[in-house]
Amino acid sequence: MLNFRWISLFGLLSVLYTPQVLAGQHSGGPLDLTQSTVGYLAVLYFVLAYILVMAEEFTLLRKSKPVILAAGLIWGMIGYIYAEQGMSDAAESAIRQNLLEYAELMLFLLVAMTYISALEERRMFAAIRAWLVGKGFGLRPLFWITGFLAFFISPVADNLTTALIMCAVVLAVGGENTRFVSLACINIVVAANAGGAFSPFGDITILMVWQKELVPFGTFFVLFLPALANFLVPAGIMHFAIPKGHPDGLEERIFMKRGARRIALLFLLTIITAVCFHNYFGFPPVIGMLTGLAYLQFFGFYLKRTAHLEANHKAGRIGDIIPFDVFNQVARAEWDTLLFFYGVVLCVGGLGFMGYLALVSEVMYGQLSATQANIGIGVLSSIVDNIPVMFSVLTMNPQMSTGQWLLVTMTAGVGGSLLSIGSAAGVALMGQARGKYTFFSHLRWMPAIALGYAASILVHLWLNARYF
Repeated sequence: MLNFRWISLFGLLSVLYTPQVLAGQHSGGPLDLTQSTVGYLAVLYFVLAYILVMAEEFTLLRKSKPVILAAGLIWGMIGYIYAEQGMSDAAESAIRQNLLEYAELMLFLLVAMTYISALEERRMFAAIRAWLVGKGFGLRPLFWITGFLAFFISPVADNLTTALIMCAVVLAVGGENTRFVSLACINIVVAANAGGAFSPFGDITILMVWQKELVPFGTFFVLFLPALANFLVPAGIMHFAIPKGHPDGLEERIFMKRGARRIALLFLLTIITAVCFHNYFGFPPVIGMLTGLAYLQFFGFYLKRTAHLEANHKAGRIGDIIPFDVFNQVARAEWDTLLFFYGVVLCVGGLGFMGYLALVSEVMYGQLSATQANIGIGVLSSIVDNIPVMFSVLTMNPQMSTGQWLLVTMTAGVGGSLLSIGSAAGVALMGQARGKYTFFSHLRWMPAIALGYAASILVHLWLNARYF
């Protein structure tokens, strides 16, 4: 258990000591704190926070809590040092810029999560699951069907939601067949991460790159074939290990609630609005997304005022009628993830303001080629969550071609598939399919997944050479 009294004491000693170290350093620009006690403590706080994030499965401590605390401690020390040097305005400007970047992404994700939550409430995903279960497919066809659905749903929904839906299908049909469930879950994780790697709506890291205007919206889709290779190579190898036969027949009928299809169309219209606002007006995409939230709010008002019609709808036969409320869907968003993202942005932003990201950038992008560095970023994302990894790269802002930005976008997304702990989808499925899909069952197939990772890079370098 961490003793925060000792951490506070070290923090106090550091801010008392560091101003003397910085005497004479004031030059009007950001202070270099990389060789100071404050800098060392900031790194320590971030590392300790991230250890707690990775241990969430065992400690049951929500991942947002340690990073938010670390962000406050890091910026608190920065604020003290800059106040001592008479440079409070510089620190204030830096933290406001970090908050602005976070606010744009948080509101964008909040709208997307609200739509996904609304579709879940209208039973759209449950209906898809019931349809698949009731068709009586064999185990090998189900392996491929769930994989392809994960690949094609995750570009619109996030990879976490997609993986959970497909895992529910696998558990429903796989039963006690541990081998099938394990391999199907590995396939789903790889497919969901790969599918999210070619759409700005499929993964937070791509959204971050798009909002920084480093790659145009339409250009991301050239990653489709490389992402497909990332999924197909390991899936093709695992196919032969899938047991033959059919699962026991299951009968389950689930009807979508009234308005489900119209909400899906409104979500598509919202995405179109965000893209148009950004491409034609130069606005941040979040403005279009918030406009799209209004579409859902007005339609939700209509559903609420006409709730009595539910009794005449198929959904009325299978449960109590609960009027649709859009604010309930907002409340059901992944707030722990959104707050975790706040902590990451502020922590990485603070370390960057201290000068650490400039050092890392010099090592990675100064001493290695951009291709080598970007491949390494993908491998790193299998251990460390891809959000802080990509935010660090964006903060470093190395001078790279569009092809290299596409490469690092893809590797940061699909690299998390190398280990089960490398992506939110993998971590979630270890909990959902506990005892059947584990860290070591995933690790056993890492060579096949690594072949897919290498194949995606080679396909990108070959097909998209014009962007380099």
